Amino acid sequence: MKILIASDLHWPVLNGVATFSRNLAHGLAEAGHEVIVIAPSQDGKKSVEVDGNHTVYRTRSTIFPFYQNFRISVTPQLEVRKIIQEFEPDVIHIQMLLGIGQAAMLLGRRYDIPVVSTSHAMAENLLDNLKKVAPLSRPINYMLSDYGRRFHSKADVITSPTASGIKSFGKLVEKVGKPIEIISNGVDLREYKPQKADPAIYEKFGLPTTVPIITYIGRIDAEKHLSVLVHAFHEVLQERDAHLLVVGHGVDFDNLNNLAHELDIEHAVTFTGRVSDEDKIALEQVGSLYAISSPAELQSIATLEAMACGQPVVAVDAGALAELCHDGENGFLFDLDDSHGMAEGISKIISDPALREKFSKESLAIAKTHNLTHTIDSFVKLYKRTIKAKKAEVAARPAGWVDRIREKDFREYMSLGGSNDEE
Repeated sequence: MKILIASDLHWPVLNGVATFSRNLAHGLAEAGHEVIVIAPSQDGKKSVEVDGNHTVYRTRSTIFPFYQNFRISVTPQLEVRKIIQEFEPDVIHIQMLLGIGQAAMLLGRRYDIPVVSTSHAMAENLLDNLKKVAPLSRPINYMLSDYGRRFHSKADVITSPTASGIKSFGKLVEKVGKPIEIISNGVDLREYKPQKADPAIYEKFGLPTTVPIITYIGRIDAEKHLSVLVHAFHEVLQERDAHLLVVGHGVDFDNLNNLAHELDIEHAVTFTGRVSDEDKIALEQVGSLYAISSPAELQSIATLEAMACGQPVVAVDAGALAELCHDGENGFLFDLDDSHGMAEGISKIISDPALREKFSKESLAIAKTHNLTHTIDSFVKLYKRTIKAKKAEVAARPAGWVDRIREKDFREYMSLGGSNDEE
């Protein structure tokens, strides 16, 4: 198959959407399919690059100042149209509902190309980083959810990595009107697996070897609620020696460093900033457990990666994390923003080696059910079914249907801020 992945967030951006879209592209190409990705450029200029076994087309972009400082393509319609016309994909898989996703959706429908759309976004991921609009969060949340519902409803099939992801549509899920399938983001068990930590990684990042290490690996942004983890770790230190390892970067990085200083625990905390892929995988092996306090996770690939490396999990009971952290089986859940509950879960695991070993084995068992190879197989089967259904739909259309639906699509696209330069 010829598969086009449209992703407004893509490597080298570090977040769940970008990680999934890249893993998907690599996996599909490895399975023998011809794959291209359309994503925003990192320098503003359009370009073409090869990422291992597939090609990435970078569209012109501008800085998006309100969230993570990533770049977005505002009016990529002409670029996306040219790529689609030249590549002639059998199916389009959309990862986000910004400029590239909008253009791919419109053009896919216009050219009768089957479209699969994955719902990754939660409104909280944006709103927690826009403090000035906090008083308006409820109506904005509703509007964003409604926009997501209308956007995804244009696809032939919608997917979500978890059951909780479907709930992100809220009461609007009944209005979606298209089939929704749950397919995990998956984790590459060839890369993420239990192994003995390299002594050099401890030395490189100045990590202790004689105390338990609590790890968090991921973005450091406001919606991750990492201050809860820092406060919980401060409480853990009142009972025993330990170390906190925070790997990653984001807009909340300086705030967390300042908080560690204010709590006088900076001597027991390591903030690495952004690290290479090789160091990231190596750092997965040094921890006694993985801790996450983010309430807005549609799955959390970072948690899956830690589990695949044999880490027990202490996670907030919010979003989709309870689908990975089974309370009392491979870790402990705690209530939203309850740093004391988080500290209790951490302390129980690091003070009981037998319990940690039990939880570790269960994390591995759960992670195996999310093997990336199964994810790739599931999407390939979905693409084939969608292509077949699309052909049947086109064959059954009455005369004049095509012109009416294309005009309707174009009017709605323009109402959502699209550009008519694609005409």
